[in-house]
Amino acid sequence: MEPETFDRYSRQILFSGIGERGQRSLRDSSAVIVGCGALGSAVANLLVRAGVGRVRIVDRDFVELSNLQRQCLFDEEDARAALPKAVAAQRKLLAMNSGVAVEGIVADLSPSNSIELLSGFSILLDGTDNFETRFLLNDAAIHLGVPWIYAAAVSGYGVTMAIEPGRTACLACLAEASAGVGVEETCDTVGILNSAASLIAALQATAALRRLATAEPFAETRLISADVWNGRFQAIGGVRDPACRACVRRELHYLEGKAQPHITLCGRDSVQIHERTRRLDLGSLSLQLSRSAADVHANPYLLRFRVPPYEVTVFADGRAIVKGTKDPAVARSLYARYIGA
Repeated sequence: MEPETFDRYSRQILFSGIGERGQRSLRDSSAVIVGCGALGSAVANLLVRAGVGRVRIVDRDFVELSNLQRQCLFDEEDARAALPKAVAAQRKLLAMNSGVAVEGIVADLSPSNSIELLSGFSILLDGTDNFETRFLLNDAAIHLGVPWIYAAAVSGYGVTMAIEPGRTACLACLAEASAGVGVEETCDTVGILNSAASLIAALQATAALRRLATAEPFAETRLISADVWNGRFQAIGGVRDPACRACVRRELHYLEGKAQPHITLCGRDSVQIHERTRRLDLGSLSLQLSRSAADVHANPYLLRFRVPPYEVTVFADGRAIVKGTKDPAVARSLYARYIGA
Protein backbone atom coordinates (compact mmCIF):
# COMPACT_ATOMS: atom_id res chain seq x y z
CA MET A 1 0.00 0.00 0.00
CA GLU A 2 1.33 3.42 -1.01
CA PRO A 3 2.60 5.57 1.92
CA GLU A 4 0.09 8.38 1.21
CA THR A 5 -2.79 5.92 1.10
CA PHE A 6 -1.62 4.21 4.27
CA ASP A 7 -1.37 7.57 6.02
CA ARG A 8 -4.87 8.61 4.99
CA TYR A 9 -6.47 5.43 6.34
CA SER A 10 -3.96 4.65 9.10
CA ARG A 11 -6.44 4.90 11.99
CA GLN A 12 -8.90 2.69 10.17
CA ILE A 13 -6.19 0.15 9.28
CA LEU A 14 -5.24 -0.02 12.96
CA PHE A 15 -8.75 -1.26 13.69
CA SER A 16 -8.44 -5.06 13.87
CA GLY A 17 -11.66 -5.69 12.00
CA ILE A 18 -10.28 -4.03 8.86
CA GLY A 19 -6.47 -3.93 8.72
CA GLU A 20 -4.54 -3.54 5.46
CA ARG A 21 -6.31 -6.42 3.76
CA GLY A 22 -9.72 -4.98 4.58
CA GLN A 23 -8.66 -1.55 3.39
CA ARG A 24 -7.64 -3.00 0.03
CA SER A 25 -11.01 -4.74 -0.15
CA LEU A 26 -12.76 -1.43 0.47
CA ARG A 27 -10.69 0.18 -2.30
CA ASP A 28 -11.78 -2.57 -4.70
CA SER A 29 -15.46 -2.42 -3.72
CA SER A 30 -18.36 -0.21 -4.76
CA ALA A 31 -21.64 1.08 -3.36
CA VAL A 32 -24.71 2.79 -4.76
CA ILE A 33 -26.79 5.02 -2.47
CA VAL A 34 -30.35 5.74 -3.53
CA GLY A 35 -31.52 9.01 -2.01
CA CYS A 36 -29.23 11.71 -0.65
CA GLY A 37 -31.18 13.26 2.18
CA ALA A 38 -30.33 12.97 5.87
CA LEU A 39 -29.47 9.28 5.71
CA GLY A 40 -27.97 9.15 2.23
CA SER A 41 -25.70 12.15 2.68
CA ALA A 42 -24.38 10.84 6.00
CA VAL A 43 -23.79 7.34 4.62
CA ALA A 44 -22.06 8.73 1.52
CA ASN A 45 -19.82 10.88 3.70
CA LEU A 46 -18.78 7.88 5.81
CA LEU A 47 -18.18 5.49 2.91
CA VAL A 48 -16.15 7.96 0.86
CA ARG A 49 -14.02 8.97 3.85
CA ALA A 50 -13.48 5.26 4.60
CA GLY A 51 -12.09 4.65 1.10
CA VAL A 52 -14.80 2.65 -0.67
CA GLY A 53 -13.41 2.73 -4.19
CA ARG A 54 -16.51 3.67 -6.18
CA VAL A 55 -19.65 5.38 -4.90
CA ARG A 56 -22.71 6.27 -6.97
CA ILE A 57 -25.43 8.56 -5.60
CA VAL A 58 -28.90 8.58 -7.19
CA ASP A 59 -31.27 11.36 -6.11
CA ARG A 60 -34.19 13.23 -7.72
CA ASP A 61 -34.35 16.25 -5.38
CA PHE A 62 -32.61 19.62 -4.92
CA VAL A 63 -31.12 21.31 -1.86
CA GLU A 64 -33.41 23.54 0.22
CA LEU A 65 -32.67 25.62 3.32
CA SER A 66 -34.72 23.25 5.51
CA ASN A 67 -32.37 20.40 4.55
CA LEU A 68 -29.32 21.92 6.21
CA GLN A 69 -30.33 21.03 9.79
CA ARG A 70 -29.67 17.34 9.11
CA GLN A 71 -28.22 16.74 5.61
CA CYS A 72 -24.51 16.93 6.35
CA LEU A 73 -23.10 17.27 2.82
CA PHE A 74 -24.85 20.53 1.94
CA ASP A 75 -24.41 24.20 2.81
CA GLU A 76 -26.19 27.53 2.37
CA GLU A 77 -24.68 28.15 -1.06
CA ASP A 78 -26.09 24.84 -2.32
CA ALA A 79 -29.54 25.88 -1.06
CA ARG A 80 -29.34 29.36 -2.61
CA ALA A 81 -28.43 27.80 -5.95
CA ALA A 82 -31.08 25.04 -5.55
CA LEU A 83 -28.44 22.54 -6.68
CA PRO A 84 -29.54 18.96 -7.30
CA LYS A 85 -28.49 16.96 -4.27
CA ALA A 86 -26.63 14.42 -6.40
CA VAL A 87 -24.56 17.20 -7.99
CA ALA A 88 -23.78 18.97 -4.70
CA ALA A 89 -22.91 15.66 -3.04
CA GLN A 90 -20.50 14.67 -5.80
CA ARG A 91 -18.67 17.99 -5.51
CA LYS A 92 -18.36 17.78 -1.73
CA LEU A 93 -17.30 14.14 -1.67
CA LEU A 94 -14.62 14.54 -4.35
CA ALA A 95 -13.21 17.46 -2.36
CA MET A 96 -13.00 15.17 0.69
CA ASN A 97 -11.39 12.22 -1.07
CA SER A 98 -10.18 12.54 -4.65
CA GLY A 99 -9.06 8.91 -4.58
CA VAL A 100 -12.65 7.65 -4.67
CA ALA A 101 -14.67 7.56 -7.91
CA VAL A 102 -17.81 9.47 -6.94
CA GLU A 103 -20.71 9.75 -9.37
CA GLY A 104 -23.83 11.78 -8.72
CA ILE A 105 -26.83 10.97 -10.90
CA VAL A 106 -29.92 13.20 -10.93
CA ALA A 107 -32.69 10.64 -11.44
CA ASP A 108 -35.83 9.18 -9.92
CA LEU A 109 -35.30 5.45 -9.45
CA SER A 110 -38.04 3.59 -11.33
CA PRO A 111 -38.71 0.11 -12.75
CA SER A 112 -37.46 1.28 -16.15
CA ASN A 113 -34.03 2.51 -14.96
CA SER A 114 -33.33 0.59 -11.74
CA ILE A 115 -31.31 -2.28 -13.20
CA GLU A 116 -29.15 0.10 -15.23
CA LEU A 117 -28.51 2.35 -12.23
CA LEU A 118 -27.92 -0.42 -9.67
CA SER A 119 -26.01 -3.06 -11.64
CA GLY A 120 -22.31 -3.64 -11.10
CA PHE A 121 -22.11 -2.56 -7.45
CA SER A 122 -21.04 -4.55 -4.41
CA ILE A 123 -23.83 -3.26 -2.17
CA LEU A 124 -26.98 -1.10 -2.35
CA LEU A 125 -27.94 1.39 0.37
CA ASP A 126 -31.32 2.94 1.08
CA GLY A 127 -31.52 6.69 1.61
CA THR A 128 -35.04 7.04 0.20
CA ASP A 129 -38.20 8.53 1.65
CA ASN A 130 -40.97 6.13 0.56
CA PHE A 131 -41.79 2.43 0.60
CA GLU A 132 -42.57 2.25 -3.09
CA THR A 133 -38.91 2.91 -3.89
CA ARG A 134 -37.73 0.69 -1.04
CA PHE A 135 -39.72 -2.25 -2.35
CA LEU A 136 -38.27 -1.53 -5.80
CA LEU A 137 -34.78 -1.63 -4.25
CA ASN A 138 -35.68 -4.90 -2.54
CA ASP A 139 -36.86 -6.44 -5.83
CA ALA A 140 -33.80 -5.19 -7.70
CA ALA A 141 -31.43 -6.56 -5.04
CA ILE A 142 -33.10 -9.97 -5.28
CA HIS A 143 -32.92 -9.89 -9.08
CA LEU A 144 -29.25 -8.88 -9.03
CA GLY A 145 -28.29 -11.10 -6.07
CA VAL A 146 -26.68 -8.14 -4.29
CA PRO A 147 -26.86 -7.33 -0.55
CA TRP A 148 -28.62 -4.14 0.47
CA ILE A 149 -29.37 -2.20 3.64
CA TYR A 150 -32.78 -0.69 4.39
CA ALA A 151 -32.95 2.41 6.60
CA ALA A 152 -35.42 5.09 7.64
CA ALA A 153 -35.52 7.89 10.21
CA VAL A 154 -38.21 10.33 11.33
CA SER A 155 -38.92 12.36 14.46
CA GLY A 156 -36.58 11.00 17.17
CA TYR A 157 -36.28 7.42 15.97
CA GLY A 158 -35.14 5.28 13.08
CA VAL A 159 -34.73 1.73 11.82
CA THR A 160 -32.29 -0.22 9.69
CA MET A 161 -31.99 -3.80 8.46
CA ALA A 162 -29.26 -5.56 6.47
CA ILE A 163 -30.59 -7.88 3.79
CA GLU A 164 -28.81 -10.69 1.98
CA PRO A 165 -31.08 -11.98 -0.83
CA GLY A 166 -31.68 -15.72 -0.55
CA ARG A 167 -30.20 -15.97 2.95
CA THR A 168 -31.99 -13.48 5.21
CA ALA A 169 -35.46 -12.04 5.46
CA CYS A 170 -36.10 -9.36 2.84
CA LEU A 171 -38.06 -6.15 3.24
CA ALA A 172 -41.17 -7.76 1.75
CA CYS A 173 -40.97 -10.54 4.36
CA LEU A 174 -41.00 -7.97 7.11
CA ALA A 175 -43.12 -5.07 5.97
CA GLU A 176 -45.08 -5.57 2.80
CA ALA A 177 -48.25 -6.82 4.43
CA SER A 178 -48.61 -3.71 6.59
CA ALA A 179 -46.79 -0.96 4.66
CA GLY A 180 -49.97 0.36 3.09
CA VAL A 181 -52.05 0.63 6.27
CA GLY A 182 -52.70 3.83 8.18
CA VAL A 183 -50.94 7.19 8.23
CA GLU A 184 -47.15 7.16 8.33
CA GLU A 185 -45.30 10.05 9.95
CA THR A 186 -42.89 11.99 7.75
CA CYS A 187 -40.15 14.54 8.38
CA ASP A 188 -42.39 17.26 6.94
CA THR A 189 -45.22 16.53 9.36
CA VAL A 190 -43.50 15.57 12.64
CA GLY A 191 -39.93 16.73 12.05
CA ILE A 192 -36.69 14.88 12.61
CA LEU A 193 -33.69 15.05 14.91
CA ASN A 194 -30.38 15.18 13.08
CA SER A 195 -28.98 12.84 15.71
CA ALA A 196 -31.60 10.19 14.88
CA ALA A 197 -30.65 10.28 11.20
CA SER A 198 -26.94 10.29 12.04
CA LEU A 199 -27.23 7.27 14.32
CA ILE A 200 -29.13 5.18 11.78
CA ALA A 201 -26.73 6.24 9.02
CA ALA A 202 -23.78 5.21 11.20
CA LEU A 203 -25.28 1.76 11.78
CA GLN A 204 -26.04 1.42 8.08
CA ALA A 205 -22.55 2.52 7.02
CA THR A 206 -20.86 0.23 9.56
CA ALA A 207 -22.77 -2.80 8.29
CA ALA A 208 -21.78 -1.89 4.74
CA LEU A 209 -18.10 -1.37 5.61
CA ARG A 210 -17.93 -4.69 7.48
CA ARG A 211 -19.53 -6.52 4.57
CA LEU A 212 -17.23 -4.88 2.00
CA ALA A 213 -14.02 -5.18 4.01
CA THR A 214 -14.43 -8.79 5.10
CA ALA A 215 -16.87 -10.38 2.59
CA GLU A 216 -18.44 -12.05 5.64
CA PRO A 217 -22.21 -12.30 6.12
CA PHE A 218 -23.90 -9.41 7.89
CA ALA A 219 -23.44 -9.68 11.66
CA GLU A 220 -27.04 -8.62 12.38
CA THR A 221 -29.97 -9.15 10.02
CA ARG A 222 -32.86 -8.32 12.32
CA LEU A 223 -34.62 -4.95 12.16
CA ILE A 224 -32.74 -2.60 14.50
CA SER A 225 -34.92 0.14 15.98
CA ALA A 226 -33.57 3.14 17.87
CA ASP A 227 -35.47 5.85 19.76
CA VAL A 228 -32.66 8.30 20.40
CA TRP A 229 -34.79 10.81 22.33
CA ASN A 230 -35.77 8.24 24.96
CA GLY A 231 -32.65 6.09 24.71
CA ARG A 232 -34.40 2.86 23.66
CA PHE A 233 -33.02 0.26 21.27
CA GLN A 234 -34.28 -3.13 20.12
CA ALA A 235 -33.88 -5.73 17.38
CA ILE A 236 -36.84 -7.69 16.05
CA GLY A 237 -37.81 -10.07 13.25
CA GLY A 238 -35.23 -11.49 10.92
CA VAL A 239 -37.18 -14.65 9.98
CA ARG A 240 -37.86 -15.25 6.30
CA ASP A 241 -41.48 -15.57 5.26
CA PRO A 242 -41.73 -19.01 3.57
CA ALA A 243 -44.44 -17.61 1.29
CA CYS A 244 -42.76 -14.26 0.53
CA ARG A 245 -43.74 -13.09 -2.93
CA ALA A 246 -40.30 -11.50 -3.45
CA CYS A 247 -37.43 -13.58 -2.07
CA VAL A 248 -39.23 -16.96 -2.16
CA ARG A 249 -41.62 -16.86 -5.11
CA ARG A 250 -39.53 -14.24 -6.96
CA GLU A 251 -42.61 -12.30 -7.99
CA LEU A 252 -40.83 -8.97 -8.40
CA HIS A 253 -43.87 -6.77 -8.91
CA TYR A 254 -42.16 -3.47 -8.18
CA LEU A 255 -39.27 -4.20 -10.51
CA GLU A 256 -41.69 -5.28 -13.22
CA GLY A 257 -43.72 -2.08 -12.83
CA LYS A 258 -46.86 -3.97 -11.79
CA ALA A 259 -47.14 -2.66 -8.25
CA GLN A 260 -49.21 0.27 -7.04
CA PRO A 261 -49.03 3.16 -6.50
CA HIS A 262 -48.32 4.47 -9.97
CA ILE A 263 -48.55 7.93 -11.42
CA THR A 264 -50.37 9.38 -14.42
CA LEU A 265 -50.76 12.88 -15.81
CA CYS A 266 -54.17 14.22 -14.84
CA GLY A 267 -55.41 17.14 -16.88
CA ARG A 268 -53.66 20.48 -17.07
CA ASP A 269 -50.68 20.93 -14.76
CA SER A 270 -51.71 18.03 -12.49
CA VAL A 271 -50.47 14.55 -11.62
CA GLN A 272 -52.58 11.77 -10.14
CA ILE A 273 -51.07 9.17 -7.81
CA HIS A 274 -52.99 5.89 -7.76
CA GLU A 275 -52.97 3.75 -4.62
CA ARG A 276 -55.33 0.79 -4.33
CA THR A 277 -54.01 -1.08 -1.30
CA ARG A 278 -54.33 1.61 1.32
CA ARG A 279 -56.97 3.25 3.50
CA LEU A 280 -56.26 6.62 5.08
CA ASP A 281 -57.68 8.08 8.27
CA LEU A 282 -58.35 11.55 6.88
CA GLY A 283 -59.12 12.99 10.31
CA SER A 284 -55.76 11.95 11.73
CA LEU A 285 -53.97 13.07 8.60
CA SER A 286 -55.70 16.45 8.81
CA LEU A 287 -54.41 16.98 12.35
CA GLN A 288 -50.88 16.07 11.28
CA LEU A 289 -50.91 18.34 8.26
CA SER A 290 -52.31 21.31 10.17
CA ARG A 291 -48.82 21.80 11.62
CA SER A 292 -46.97 21.90 8.31
CA ALA A 293 -49.34 22.74 5.44
CA ALA A 294 -51.76 25.56 4.57
CA ASP A 295 -55.55 25.60 4.06
CA VAL A 296 -56.13 22.07 5.30
CA HIS A 297 -59.74 21.00 4.73
CA ALA A 298 -61.20 17.51 5.11
CA ASN A 299 -64.52 15.72 4.78
CA PRO A 300 -65.32 11.98 4.99
CA TYR A 301 -64.24 11.49 1.38
CA LEU A 302 -61.18 13.65 0.76
CA LEU A 303 -58.65 16.03 2.24
CA ARG A 304 -57.21 19.07 0.51
CA PHE A 305 -54.20 21.18 1.50
CA ARG A 306 -51.71 23.57 -0.04
CA VAL A 307 -47.93 23.59 -0.06
CA PRO A 308 -47.43 26.64 -2.27
CA PRO A 309 -47.26 26.56 -5.23
CA TYR A 310 -48.89 23.12 -5.07
CA GLU A 311 -52.36 21.97 -4.05
CA VAL A 312 -52.83 18.36 -3.00
CA THR A 313 -56.12 16.47 -2.81
CA VAL A 314 -55.99 13.12 -1.01
CA PHE A 315 -58.77 10.54 -1.09
CA ALA A 316 -59.65 8.02 1.61
CA ASP A 317 -58.41 5.14 -0.56
CA GLY A 318 -54.92 6.64 -0.76
CA ARG A 319 -55.20 8.26 -4.19
CA ALA A 320 -54.01 11.83 -4.59
CA ILE A 321 -54.04 14.61 -7.17
CA VAL A 322 -51.18 17.09 -7.09
CA LYS A 323 -51.95 20.36 -8.87
CA GLY A 324 -49.21 22.77 -9.91
CA THR A 325 -46.83 20.34 -11.62
CA LYS A 326 -46.59 17.96 -14.54
CA ASP A 327 -43.50 16.29 -13.10
CA PRO A 328 -44.21 12.83 -11.60
CA ALA A 329 -41.04 13.09 -9.48
CA VAL A 330 -42.33 16.29 -7.83
CA ALA A 331 -45.70 14.64 -7.18
CA ARG A 332 -44.05 11.57 -5.69
CA SER A 333 -41.85 13.71 -3.47
CA LEU A 334 -44.81 15.72 -2.13
CA TYR A 335 -46.81 12.53 -1.51
CA ALA A 336 -43.93 10.94 0.38
CA ARG A 337 -43.30 14.08 2.43
CA TYR A 338 -46.83 14.80 3.54
CA ILE A 339 -48.79 11.54 3.25
CA GLY A 340 -45.99 9.09 4.04
CA ALA A 341 -45.06 5.65 2.83
